[in-house]
Amino acid sequence: MQPVRFLTGITTSGTPHLGNYVGSIRPAVRASLTAGVESFYFLADYHSLIKIDEPARIQRSTLEIAASWLAAGLDPERVTFYRQSDIPEIPELTWFLTCVTGKGVLNRAHAYKAAVDKNLAAAVDPDSDVNMGLFMYPLLMGADILMFNAHKVPVGRDQVQHIEMARDMGNSFNHRYGNHFVLPEAAIEDSVATLPGLDGRKMSKSYDNTIPMFAQRAQLQKLIASIVTDSRAPGEAKDTHGSALFQIYQAFASAEETQALRQAYADGISWADAKQMLLERIDREIAPMRDTYQTLMQEPLRIEAILAAGAAKARAVATPLMQELRHAVGLRKLQATSQVAASKSAKSILATFKQYREKDGKFYFKLVDVNGDVLLQSLAFDAPKVAGQCIATLQQQGASALESMQEQLEAVNPARRARLMAALTALTAL
Repeated sequence: MQPVRFLTGITTSGTPHLGNYVGSIRPAVRASLTAGVESFYFLADYHSLIKIDEPARIQRSTLEIAASWLAAGLDPERVTFYRQSDIPEIPELTWFLTCVTGKGVLNRAHAYKAAVDKNLAAAVDPDSDVNMGLFMYPLLMGADILMFNAHKVPVGRDQVQHIEMARDMGNSFNHRYGNHFVLPEAAIEDSVATLPGLDGRKMSKSYDNTIPMFAQRAQLQKLIASIVTDSRAPGEAKDTHGSALFQIYQAFASAEETQALRQAYADGISWADAKQMLLERIDREIAPMRDTYQTLMQEPLRIEAILAAGAAKARAVATPLMQELRHAVGLRKLQATSQVAASKSAKSILATFKQYREKDGKFYFKLVDVNGDVLLQSLAFDAPKVAGQCIATLQQQGASALESMQEQLEAVNPARRARLMAALTALTAL
């Protein structure tokens, strides 16, 4: 069985906050410790350029977010932990996806639509102050995900649309050029999908309503005290629905603790006591990490070395895939004239790979010649991606790949072996 790949990133546009922690960092760290999981986690510094034009802020945020991941327990030896801008294959893949994605898809992106609606409400040009980074954000995010063929992407519910778009992009590319991409799925913890901020809106640096992940206890207490509540007095029953304070508590608490606070709401707990409960619950989880974070913040060279090692691991995956994709779309080395002529004359004996799925749910492929005879038959694969990779290997290496792939293929019919060899030779010459 292939490991399940998880991938997630955080934009380096500010200090990491509790929304980042419960919605991304914590579930990702937990996933990385699970057997059968392969984890890719990155600092999305390309994305930060869409809104931030302060170089020092981006650099500082990169350090803060990297230190936060590591303080939260991310093991760089166990996962692939890298900075987005260290992977040059990502912007190249972004262009490939640009060429297979309709503009109408991007027109429907939530962030772009929100910007247009805001401009229309202000009676200005719909695209006023909308840069192409904002408009094409889903394409870059799609490249982040598809570059490493992630199966699961932990996101808040408001980000699910981007995962659906990445699926559409991958499917469009696969339809045109063969199966190269896994179609990702969003992984959401319903109780913490979107953490509210101090004012009840989504916790976001854009709204300036965040609680820094590693705020000192005194600052944490002050921020929690400022969480917006209603005017119900002590002794009056309070509603958990729509309560930012309750939702934040729920994101940290066990089911039993959450039920206890729910009952306290019904019994009329004062807002001051409820906020004290929230302070104690958050600090109990965050405090042990705080000292580690402060130490890491004083060691930027250590973090830089960790990111460089992570980039090398990431590129060991990205570079071969990018070579495969470049070949698939036609960005190939030019053949000598004699080789081109030979490949044209070989077309009469060319065979075609056909990939398909059987009723057993498994994936197969076969090589069929122009007469309809099966020259080569694969055994079963659990995923179409693996079958596609085998086809690509045969197309690139020809007959020389047969020996190393014996365990993935049925025995070759001796009567058709000569035709098989000729067909594979012709395919590699194209």
